[in-house]
Amino acid sequence: MADQVKPISPLKNLLAGGFGGMCLVFVGHPLDTVKVRLQTQPPSLPGQPPMYSGTFDCFRKTLIRELPPTICSWDVIWCIHHGNYDPWRTDQVLVTDVPASGMYFMTYEWLKNIFTPEGKSVNELSVPRILVAGGIAGIFNWAVAIPPDVLKSRFQTAPPGKYPNGFKDVLRELIRDEGVTSLYKGFNAVMIRAFPANAACFLGFEVAMKFLNWATPNL
Repeated sequence: MADQVKPISPLKNLLAGGFGGMCLVFVGHPLDTVKVRLQTQPPSLPGQPPMYSGTFDCFRKTLIRELPPTICSWDVIWCIHHGNYDPWRTDQVLVTDVPASGMYFMTYEWLKNIFTPEGKSVNELSVPRILVAGGIAGIFNWAVAIPPDVLKSRFQTAPPGKYPNGFKDVLRELIRDEGVTSLYKGFNAVMIRAFPANAACFLGFEVAMKFLNWATPNL
């Protein structure tokens, strides 16, 4: 009989996943701001250069345009992390991304334990069950993340100063002008992508982990 691995509680997975999401925001959000602005920049007029010539040009112009000259150098980090200087700063993204990441990892680990046959180790889970667990985890992740992601994208691409109170102003405007359903724009496309993409992600993770445990057992 395989060695039994004591399941980790869903709460621990939720908290650990949320902390992982926090780390992801601090490392990845600056380039996410740049990515969204590059994707949504208006087409240039004939004979005129585009608003942004590339990633580094967008990064530089964001800092120059939105970084007040009187603030200290530490605020450079805050400016590019939220992409629209205001009192909420990166806290807004942390509030939205952390719950989604926590849901992501909690769901995956919980389903792995549910799908593990009695008397077997979770490390022996079959490929189809890993795919299903990873795909469903992706769906749960995006079910939580879509409304904040819509707010984030609208906030990142707004002119400086349009939303002085951050996400609260974006939320108020969206609901007033477009209704609650506007928070779920792109829902079908996101969900169609979520299952196969995250199933592949977790399968790749598990396969790589098994290979590393076999090739470098003492690492």
